[in-house]
Amino acid sequence: MEREKMDPKQVDALIQAASQKLGIPPAQLKRELASGKYDQVLKNMDQKESAMLQKVLKNPKLVEKLISSPQAQALYRKISGK
Repeated sequence: MEREKMDPKQVDALIQAASQKLGIPPAQLKRELASGKYDQVLKNMDQKESAMLQKVLKNPKLVEKLISSPQAQALYRKISGK
């Protein structure tokens, strides 16, 4: 999915959830993701999760599938209060 087509509120909600799980402030996580640097993110993950994230980030179709999944949609609704 192209970045322009992604709902900014949904992206922010996913960043918020990921930052809580990783123990990284949301602003820092967003900066790292925007810059393409994932050093801090990967350092806070176990090896299996790190490898899976790297695989997903290299494949836009997997990112789209992940964001469109029922689990991601449910997480978005939970975080956004909808």
